[in-house]
Amino acid sequence: MQWKYIKEPERIKKLEWKANMENYEETYKTFSWEEAKRKEITYFPDGTINAAYNAVDRHADKPEGKNKVALYWLSSEFKEEKYTYQQLKILTNKFANVLRKLGLKKGDRLAIYLPRIPELWIAFLGAPRVGVVFTLFFSGLGPEAIKTRMLDSEPKAIVVNPETKPNLEEVRKEIPSIEHIIVVGREVQVELGPGEVSYEEEMARASENLEIERMKPEDLLFILYTSGTTGKPKGTLHVHDYIIGPIMTTKWIHDLHEDDIFWCTSDPGWVTGHSYTIFGPLLVGATSLFFEGRFNVNEWYRVIETVRPTVWYTTPTALRMLMAAGKEIAKQFDFSSLRLIGSVGEPLNPEVVRWALDVYPVPIHDTWWMTETGCEMISNYPCMDIKPGSMGKSFPGIEAAVVNEKGEILPPGEIGYLVLKPGWPSMLRGLWRDPERFQKTYYWISPDWFVTGDTALVDKEGYFWYQGRADDIIKTSGYRVGPFDIESVLVEYPAVAEAAAIGKPDPEGIKGEIIKVFVVLRPGYKPSKELEEDIRKWCKEKLARYAYPKEIEFKDTLPKTRSGKIMRRVLKAMELGLPVGDTSTLAGFGEA
Repeated sequence: MQWKYIKEPERIKKLEWKANMENYEETYKTFSWEEAKRKEITYFPDGTINAAYNAVDRHADKPEGKNKVALYWLSSEFKEEKYTYQQLKILTNKFANVLRKLGLKKGDRLAIYLPRIPELWIAFLGAPRVGVVFTLFFSGLGPEAIKTRMLDSEPKAIVVNPETKPNLEEVRKEIPSIEHIIVVGREVQVELGPGEVSYEEEMARASENLEIERMKPEDLLFILYTSGTTGKPKGTLHVHDYIIGPIMTTKWIHDLHEDDIFWCTSDPGWVTGHSYTIFGPLLVGATSLFFEGRFNVNEWYRVIETVRPTVWYTTPTALRMLMAAGKEIAKQFDFSSLRLIGSVGEPLNPEVVRWALDVYPVPIHDTWWMTETGCEMISNYPCMDIKPGSMGKSFPGIEAAVVNEKGEILPPGEIGYLVLKPGWPSMLRGLWRDPERFQKTYYWISPDWFVTGDTALVDKEGYFWYQGRADDIIKTSGYRVGPFDIESVLVEYPAVAEAAAIGKPDPEGIKGEIIKVFVVLRPGYKPSKELEEDIRKWCKEKLARYAYPKEIEFKDTLPKTRSGKIMRRVLKAMELGLPVGDTSTLAGFGEA
């Protein structure tokens, strides 16, 4: 580990205002998930539950629910639609009745394949009301990607619109489980084929009244697919009791209150969108901002200035792109509504945190978690100092550790496998129809540790520092080097917007691996031998002698998932001429 770089990191002092969680250490000692569920979740008298009821009805049924905005939708043309909790209850009741009319019952699966439109929310929250298990596909996935997922989950019905319907039509004959296709037209006239029904027509006929399905806490709520380096995507299983995770993390990490407007930029097709675009804000009775448009510096800043969200949750990739665009653009906009900013998806480079302090009114709080965990596991909290580049500390009720291959906890400063003590309510309950893969993937070290697949180290104060995926760790000159630290140093260089580091075999057979970096330059800079040499000198000054890159390659873009995570494994596979594995969720790869 390059202690030269983070041995004594600078601190950003905790926020001054009184947060929902005032004292991290005391809360961590006393917190109980069971007590939290008793206080925060509405169970029916017989001990049953419904996630959609908790997200919508219990707020809609309050006197203020008639006018309280749950969903603030902003189209890509900046046209707005607002939905109160009461309106959301009526619409989701109607959609649930449409599903019942089509013959879907408790335990059946519904696929949702829609872009960022309000109807996605209505289907997402309508299905659980009748016990239907939903599986949501990112609208950017292509025909083969959705076919793989549907053949696995066997949905009885699917919701599409004119944008996604052509992809479905390419593979529809190969999906025998599909009996009904619900087509959302909005303002577009859609010609219906066999087995297809109009969303608008069915909703117009459906009743507003519904007897909501009472579910056992361990009944399945949704299946969410996550890709691996090899093999088919994994269908992670999450149950109705999962909602306590989004509730508590939204309150304590994002410090959300009922009068907040929360903008999570993640598409609902990813787990962050499940837990923090939709469920989290609604579960605590706040307003969620849902922007149809894709990333654009001026448009994103305009969204903040127009809607004035108070809490903003986005990705390091987006923040690096905002940083690359420069401070001058940012100065043209008003960010005074923001009182908290969060980051998720991959590690947040220290330089981005430092830059943001000069641009936004509050610092960025990084978080770490994954599809399988269901909610944030490690974070920087409003009541706690930030160490730029650190993941933060484990959430109350979560025991995280860094261990070796024998499951032994490593001392501070040593890189090892990041693991979690299983048993928190939001964690996946298994992989859809693949229990053997579940055990081999997550419990290969020990049944006592859930293996995340990431590597990290922990410092003497309990702050965790991400190092990379286990197969990203570079072994050079007898040292284990995490790519994140190399990339962070590179991003500090004025010309570098993004960077990715990999290890490749040493051609001389001496060091095991040498370090190669791929660099994307900021606007105004062009690749040259002189620039390459300057970057190399910069790294030598900042990194330990064994950790600076031997090879530098300039790229126009880096391969990323559509949620913004840089995929080093793809770069390494391409560099070594190896198969790149599953690319269905990569931006710019595969069929999408």
